[in-house]
Amino acid sequence: MKPGRVIVGAVAVLALAGGGWYWWARAHEAPAVAAAPAPDLTAPSRDRVRVEVLNATTTRGLARRATFLLRDRGFDVVLIGTTGARQDSTVVLDRSNHPAWAQRVAAALGGARVEARPDSTFYVDVTVLLGRTWRPPAEPLRP
Repeated sequence: MKPGRVIVGAVAVLALAGGGWYWWARAHEAPAVAAAPAPDLTAPSRDRVRVEVLNATTTRGLARRATFLLRDRGFDVVLIGTTGARQDSTVVLDRSNHPAWAQRVAAALGGARVEARPDSTFYVDVTVLLGRTWRPPAEPLRP
């Protein structure tokens, strides 16, 4: 037998063995788990969601940081300020009977409790009460 044929035969045997092992391993691997859909972190494209952001902490500038975040995601922040009542956790208040909008704002902030408190005298769709535990995402400083 010629040495070249021996090498070609050995390579063929190794290729078949490796291919067989690959297909066997693929057939016995755990099935892929479908990932849950990511929550939508942006404002609805066809609707104007008016948002009021209130800082309910002693941390200065927190409402401004939340305003930048929400505006970057398409929400129309029309009011910004500070409230005298202090709280630990962030609460998103649905003022216009649009719970899906309030849920989107809460998701954009990284998660918050949503409560329905309709009130047409506020002229906003959503009120955000930023709590002490809310942390703005790391981002470059704005002028």
